[in-house]
Amino acid sequence: MSIFRFKQFAVDQTGSTMKINTDGVLLGAVAFATNPVRILDIGTGTGVIALMLAQRFPGATVAAIEMDATAARLAGKNFIRSVFAERISAQEVALADFQPEKPFDLIVSNPPFFLHALKNRDRRKQVSRHTNVLFYSQLLERAAMWLEEKGSLQLILPVSLAEWIEQRATGEYGMVVQGRLAIRSFASQPPIRRIVAIGKLPSALPALTGDLVIYEDKGIYSPAYRALLKDFFLAF
Repeated sequence: MSIFRFKQFAVDQTGSTMKINTDGVLLGAVAFATNPVRILDIGTGTGVIALMLAQRFPGATVAAIEMDATAARLAGKNFIRSVFAERISAQEVALADFQPEKPFDLIVSNPPFFLHALKNRDRRKQVSRHTNVLFYSQLLERAAMWLEEKGSLQLILPVSLAEWIEQRATGEYGMVVQGRLAIRSFASQPPIRRIVAIGKLPSALPALTGDLVIYEDKGIYSPAYRALLKDFFLAF
């Protein structure tokens, strides 16, 4: 078994095509809404982001959707075994087929983003790692429908794709960019990722401004990164 242990929960990754990665834990630690009641994690994979949000927001229920059957079952088991089991659930369903009963205060996703890359030969890895313009159009369209008036859609993406998403959101869906956080491996390097927050109305999101540097030196995490993950990682 491949189990990743956090301070308050554990994530079984056995058989998963997408292991726990830096992008996912960063989004789980940074995504923010003021006193959210309902949270949605789109493409939950093993469920790590949903579990982190359940830990951070004890007053919220977290719904997690995943189209891959193996991953959805694995996330469901991880949720049931957690101390947050009463507030968190997994459903095997594609984004296009999901029909929530109520709107959400916060929607998050660490989506596949290899839009133009050579596809992996493994079909399940193709589904989890690759997507197309239609997926992102559906994501924005449904966020516009499913968000509360003051809600927020928050994504972690490569910078160029984040810029494209922002343009689509503001130009075609009438939404606003609520915040941006640039992610750099080292302070001297350009950003490799951006966490972007999009919603119907402007919102004060102090955590989603400026830059976050992951490494202070080779193999040494920065104080900011350690502070961000200290409530989750056993090593911190």
